[in-house]
Amino acid sequence: MRVLMFGWEFPPHIAGGLGTACYGLTKALSSTDVEVIFVVPRAYGDEDQSYVRIQNASDVEAQYGGLDVNDDFYKHMSFIHINSNMVPYLSPEQYEEMYEEHEKHTFTRKVSDPWRERYTFSGKYGATLMEEVARYAVVAAQIAKDLEGQFDVIHAHDWLTYYAGIAAKRVSGKPLVVHMHATEFDRTGENVNTIVYNIERNGMHAADKVCAVSNMTRQTCIEKYGVPADKVVTVHNGVLFKTKNDEGEEVERGVDDKIVTFLGRITYQKGPDYFVEAAAKVLSRVDNVRFVMAGSGDMLNHVVRRVAKLGIADRFHFTGFLKGDDVQKMFALSDIYIMPSVSEPFGISPLEAMRSNVPCVISKQSGVAEVLDYAIKVDYWDVDAMADAIYGLLMYPSASKMFKDKGLEEVNTIKWDNAAEILKKIYNSLV
Repeated sequence: MRVLMFGWEFPPHIAGGLGTACYGLTKALSSTDVEVIFVVPRAYGDEDQSYVRIQNASDVEAQYGGLDVNDDFYKHMSFIHINSNMVPYLSPEQYEEMYEEHEKHTFTRKVSDPWRERYTFSGKYGATLMEEVARYAVVAAQIAKDLEGQFDVIHAHDWLTYYAGIAAKRVSGKPLVVHMHATEFDRTGENVNTIVYNIERNGMHAADKVCAVSNMTRQTCIEKYGVPADKVVTVHNGVLFKTKNDEGEEVERGVDDKIVTFLGRITYQKGPDYFVEAAAKVLSRVDNVRFVMAGSGDMLNHVVRRVAKLGIADRFHFTGFLKGDDVQKMFALSDIYIMPSVSEPFGISPLEAMRSNVPCVISKQSGVAEVLDYAIKVDYWDVDAMADAIYGLLMYPSASKMFKDKGLEEVNTIKWDNAAEILKKIYNSLV
């Protein structure tokens, strides 16, 4: 089985869970005799290609002429412009700058005009995001032409690549699988960006099969996007994470205090403000604990101000965005991990924390809650319950040990191999 797969990022160059998931899936698929050509907007040359062949879209010269301009798909591409709020990895300063500049970056060339172009993608989530999504689709069509006969199925990950997947399908006639890692409703609540929503909806309706990372996400695809239920399959994520313990390394703490960690984008979806409120409640009862917020995002300044107003700044630390070894080190330093997401389609980070022998408190509104028994689950808005859970794990060592031991045992059974077996069956059913 040969798969042409479209993604937006791939380790070690990642900004969130999407790249981590793509790496885990492709590595597991390789053990099932599935060959994957993985396309990214921009490759850097240092990606691990032991299990996958990386195709750099920035190296492809695409023929833009000759497209069917009466096709609604290409008509829509011709006027996509930058007014999306899907920029979760920017700092507050970058976020403001993007909106000041966004009118200058509009992709308006008519697709009926023939020309050839090699476009160097940034592969980021900045001001030209929508332009890159549109151009990625055109380049994807060229890649599908160039690789004719070298793949059996197309697989596109998240909305950023859905038009690329559709373009490749129309050129090759091969079946398309789209993978929904997060919906626009997860990112923005009910205040959805209609352009992103339409890309998601068009992608799922054009696909032959839709993979959702949780039953919760599957239900959203069916109810909010009108996708037939028999078309959507739940494929839970796994975990592939090396810890400092695996490497036999000791991490120096430098403090005697307990450490409670939030690691993720500092955006509405991730619930950082609830973490802060729970921290204040815990600190009103105990003082030998520090709270760490590792990440960046458009809510960072708001959170910093709230920490200051609550008078807990001396017990609260901001690390900025972490990746690679720094993530391992942060988990090794942590006594408790908190994921208070307002809406989390899955959530790989609690699995990584549990692999590091760290007990977790997660929101009931997360997909990962479907597969975990040995994590404490609370409603994201219930900061009293969240604070009580943190306090209990801090003050009762036997409870903490139970969640550590049972959690590690449980998480070691949640493997990408399980997801790969489901995907292979889906591929075979479509070929």
